[in-house]
Amino acid sequence: MSSMQFKKMNVRVVRVPLRRPVIAGIGRFDEWPLILVDIESDAGLVGHSYVAPYRASAAPAIVQELRDLNNVFEGKEIAPFDMFEAGLKALNVVGLTGISMIAISAIDMALWDLRAKRAELPLAVLLGGTIGSIRAYNSNGLWRHEISTLQAEARALAEEGGFRAMKLRLGNEHVADDKAAIEAVRDGVGHELDLMVDFNQALGLGDAMRRCHELDEMGLYWFEEPIAYDNVQGYAQLAQKVRTPLQMGENYYGPRDLHTFLASGGVHYAMADLMRIGGVSGWLRAASIAGAAGVQLSNHLYPEISAHLLRVTATAHWLEWVDWASPVLAEPMNPVAGEVRPSESPGTGIAWNEVAISKYLVNV
Repeated sequence: MSSMQFKKMNVRVVRVPLRRPVIAGIGRFDEWPLILVDIESDAGLVGHSYVAPYRASAAPAIVQELRDLNNVFEGKEIAPFDMFEAGLKALNVVGLTGISMIAISAIDMALWDLRAKRAELPLAVLLGGTIGSIRAYNSNGLWRHEISTLQAEARALAEEGGFRAMKLRLGNEHVADDKAAIEAVRDGVGHELDLMVDFNQALGLGDAMRRCHELDEMGLYWFEEPIAYDNVQGYAQLAQKVRTPLQMGENYYGPRDLHTFLASGGVHYAMADLMRIGGVSGWLRAASIAGAAGVQLSNHLYPEISAHLLRVTATAHWLEWVDWASPVLAEPMNPVAGEVRPSESPGTGIAWNEVAISKYLVNV
C-alpha cells in the first residue's frame, strides 16, 4: 500500500436536534454539538470523523486546537500510530487530557478512515477482523424526567430496533424515585430485557453505598458511574460492597486511565469513549489492557466507528446505540433485532449529508 501525505484539514461545527432531550445530572441538552473533521490526502482521498463535546461553548477551543495540529501534521506521511504519538508530544506542554486529547482523537479517527479507504477495506477488516453483528443496547432515552413517561418510552425504545437491552438514568434525590423509575421501565418492557442504569456521577460515596445496596435486589445489569469518575479509591471501596457489577470508563482520558482503575480493583466492566480514549489508536491500546486483565469492554457513543473496533476487541461486550449524529450522516446505521453491523464500505463508513450540514451549520 503506497504512502499518502496529510494535505489539509477542514473543520466544521453543527448543532443537531435530539429526538429525545438528554436530561441527567450533567445537565439538559435539546441539541447536540458535533465537530466534523475532514482530512484530505495528496492521493485525493478524504477521511471523516466527528466528536461531540456536549457543550457547544467548548467547540471554539477544540476547533482552535485542531487547527494547531493541522499545522503540525501538514505534509507528513499518514501513519496513524506515528501521528498519534506526534500529537501527544506536541500538546504535552499544555496537558494531554480534555481539549488536547479530544483534538488528537478526532484527527486519529479520520486518519484511520483514510488508511482503510486507501486499502479499500472496512476498518474492522483492515485491523484483522471481519464484518459481523454486535449486540447493542438502546441508549437513546430513559433520562431523568417524569417517571410517568418512562413506561411508554421504554416500550418505544425496545420496538424501534428490536432491542433486548437498554439504559436508564438514575440518581434522583430519593431512592424511592429511582426504584419507581426502574419499575416503570419493567412495566413497559418486562423483566426479561437487560436493564443497565447510569447515575452520571450523581452521588457521593456514602450515598452511593446506601443507594446501590438498596438497588442490588432489582436485577440490574450494571451500575454505571455512581460517583465522580476520578474517585479511584472510592470505586475500589464500592466494588467490594455491591453485588451488581460496576461499569465506568466513558471519562477515561487515554489508556493509562483504564490501567489505573483496573489496577485499583474498582472496575467490573469497562467502556471507552473514542473522543477521550484517543480515537482508534487509543482504543486499540485500551482494548489490549482490558484484554490482558480479562475485563469486558464496551463503547460509549460513536457507534459507527466503535462497531468496527468491537469486532477486533478480545473482550468485546456491548455496543451502546445512539443515533445522535444520524441527522448529518449520509448512511446512518440501522439496528436490527437488537444488533448492529459495522459498515462494509471502505473506511469507517462515515460520510456526510451535506444538505443537512448546511441546515445545522454554526459559525465558530
